Formats: sequence, structure tokens, C-alpha cells
Amino acid sequence: MRLLLVEDSPRLIELVGETMRDAGWRLDAVSSLGEAEAAISEREHDLVLLDLGLPDGDGIDLLKWIRQQHAGLPVLVITARGSVDERVQGLDAGADDYLVKPFHHREWLNRCRAMLRRNPHAIQPVLEAGALRFDPATAELTCDGVMVALPPRERSLIEILMREVGRVVPKRRLETALSEYGQELSSNALELAVSRVRKRLQPLDTGVQIETVRGIGYLLRTAA
Repeated sequence: MRLLLVEDSPRLIELVGETMRDAGWRLDAVSSLGEAEAAISEREHDLVLLDLGLPDGDGIDLLKWIRQQHAGLPVLVITARGSVDERVQGLDAGADDYLVKPFHHREWLNRCRAMLRRNPHAIQPVLEAGALRFDPATAELTCDGVMVALPPRERSLIEILMREVGRVVPKRRLETALSEYGQELSSNALELAVSRVRKRLQPLDTGVQIETVRGIGYLLRTAA
């Protein structure tokens, strides 16, 4: 899952980022209408979290643009505008849900999960490779039913490799998928993530191994 946060508060960006990554979701964060339009046009997102008070304009205008250009993209408005008229305006402009600041992180995380469940394009099947099982809905990785703890980036990496089991995934594709908008992942960081996943899986009887295809990318291969 990749979400877009449109918010100009550095502190809220930090808090949302921590919670989203812990949930196993990739997050792009931008702080203006212009950056948001560029991010939506350049990358595919499963959900937009939209603040309405932005430095270069009103988030309602972005919401209307999303409904015109990307009609099926779910939008959760997160804002300090809490009057009934303001809520109605946001919903009339195309918001799928509306959450007033301040709010508890558990509430908006559950709101996000509920919206993603309602979006048929975001529903993804459980992935299996060897003894590994990855549930995209919960970002939980298990081996023979036992939970395998991995940091958020490494969880995203094994998810991508499991989606392409038996096929080579190019390094550039992995770097792009694991990066955040405006913060590209380096080759060294990708290699470190692969190394960490290998180290975590090595003592387990997974029935799979991550192979390096030199100069091209990585391959998750199941045992013959």
C-alpha cells in the first residue's frame, strides 16, 4: 500500500509517517497543492490524506481536481475545520471521509483501513512463497504460522519479491518502490535492506532464498 499525505505540519508528517510505516504502508508526504498534484500524477497511490489549510491554497481545490482527474482515488480529509458546514463542504467536494484535528492516531489508522477495505482496487490477496505468508492488509509476515519481525522497509521489500516470486525484480524498480516522494532510495540502502532480510530469514526453514542477479536485480526463488 502506498499513501499520500498532503500536510504542511512537519510534526504531523513525522507522526503519521511513523504510524504508517509501522503498519507496513509506504508513505509519500508533500506540503503544498502543487507538490500533491505532481505526486499524484507521477505515482499510483491507494489513499490520499488531505489537510485543507495549505500554504499555496485551499485543499478543497485539490480535492475537486482529484475527483476530476482521478475519480476513484479515495481521500480522507484531516483538518482543523470542524463545523458542520465545513464538513458538508468537504464531503460535497468529494471527500470519502472527514476527520477533525486533533485526533488519536489509532482512529485515523482505523479510518484508513476501513477506506482501503471499501476500495476494491486496494484489496490484495495473501501472498505465499515456500513457508512464508504475507498478508498485505495487516503487513504481517509469517513462516509456518510464526510471526517474522521485520522493519517497515524490509517488510515492503519481501512483499515485492513475493509478488514476483520466481522472476527477477530490477534494482531500479525496487529503489523506486521503496523510496518516498522526493527522497530516492540509494543502491547502498537497497543492498542493506536485502542483507537484513536475508539475515532475518536465514535461520528459518522458509523454503525460499533471495538471489542476486548481478547488474540487474534480485530474485526470490523457492526450493525445488
